Amino acid sequence: MSTTKKILERVLSSRRATSSPDHPTTPTASDDVISDESKTRKQSSITIRVTNYLTRTGFIWPVLIIGLIIIVLTSFVINARDLVCISASSSDRASRLKFFGFDGLESDFGSLGVPWCRSKHRKTVEWTDKDLLEGLEEFVPIYETRPIKNNMYGMGFDHSFGLWFIARWLKPALMIESGAFKGHSTWVLRQAMPDTPILSITPRHPEKYLKKGAAYVDGNCTYFAGKDFVDFGSVNWGNVMNKQGIKDRSEVLIFFDDHQNELKRLKQALKAGFKHLVFEDNYDTGTGDHYSLRQICDQFYIRGGGHSCFKDGDEARIRARRNKFWEKAVDVDELCGPGEAWWGVQGQMRDDFNHSNKRISYDQHFQNSRFVESVLEVYWELPPVAGPSLTHQTRYDPARSQSPIVEDGRYGLFQRLGLSKLETSVFNGYTQMVYLQISEQGS
Repeated sequence: MSTTKKILERVLSSRRATSSPDHPTTPTASDDVISDESKTRKQSSITIRVTNYLTRTGFIWPVLIIGLIIIVLTSFVINARDLVCISASSSDRASRLKFFGFDGLESDFGSLGVPWCRSKHRKTVEWTDKDLLEGLEEFVPIYETRPIKNNMYGMGFDHSFGLWFIARWLKPALMIESGAFKGHSTWVLRQAMPDTPILSITPRHPEKYLKKGAAYVDGNCTYFAGKDFVDFGSVNWGNVMNKQGIKDRSEVLIFFDDHQNELKRLKQALKAGFKHLVFEDNYDTGTGDHYSLRQICDQFYIRGGGHSCFKDGDEARIRARRNKFWEKAVDVDELCGPGEAWWGVQGQMRDDFNHSNKRISYDQHFQNSRFVESVLEVYWELPPVAGPSLTHQTRYDPARSQSPIVEDGRYGLFQRLGLSKLETSVFNGYTQMVYLQISEQGS
């Protein structure tokens, strides 16, 4: 017998010697069954004994209730994580809409999306998303020092930041505001440009509000208010510019928060030779108390423009659903007037805080948009500061707004910028504030 064969036999012999017929070395399928049955019997026996004990002592119901609470809390924690991490991509707007229970994209919202005004040379603003984020980081601690903490019926955080950012970026030689209320917008302009003179045109002087609560009166501001009030369109701007030492009116920034027909204000500013305008309440179609730029530019030939008044159509169905959630999402009945007039508000050109309503035809509405496009150099709507799941706002419909600066799901950034420290109520006043650059037709 060869040496190799002898060694192999000795190895096999030693393996047989360590095994016994009752305990085979290699497990079989029947062993697994026996083992599993044994474990099951043991576990079942323990479960029965524990259940019997709890039943006898009367502890069974408290234990079940505690278990149910644990399950509910665990489920909540898991789902809460999903609420923050809505989307792997910060630009995935579909995920944001699904978060609120709406499966349709904004393109499903009628023929819609977001209407916009076309500029004649297709120019855009110089600042970037990065500039906006850096501005937010700087502005939050400034906003926390505001003198008017409860600015109900006035600007919230979004528009305060937008006005501050635009003024700070443009660095105008003079700032003019039409509509001051308690003076919050004056304070915002002052934070942006500490040494720049301000002209404030407002029927009631902000100092009148000091008798009832917080207000702001600026020491380097000339007020056309109270008995000195003159409407923006009636001011002798030649005399005013001479007194202010302004030779180039493109160095002036105009801020409108007076709830007047924005087409009227645009024409008045153009006639006076001003170039840089900001409209605070740029209301969406079907909403608001005055005719806005966004309403004017809501046209069939623009993505997001033109609407259907068909009450059994997709737009009517989706509008009705969204109207239950978003305060400014109007249904077809609110949108449409006689003859299925959907432009403006039910086919009206509203003005003067909704005190003057003039019904216009679609042809006139279309001609208004053509005029705006002929003088428009730049049109830029301020995006919402952050997505609705972060700010908890319920006012504007996210399907009808630009993508927010801080997207839903980016809670870490929202927190790092200091936005999570602010009261949620300050985010509930967004109305598509818009910045314009204008020039004469043909220039």
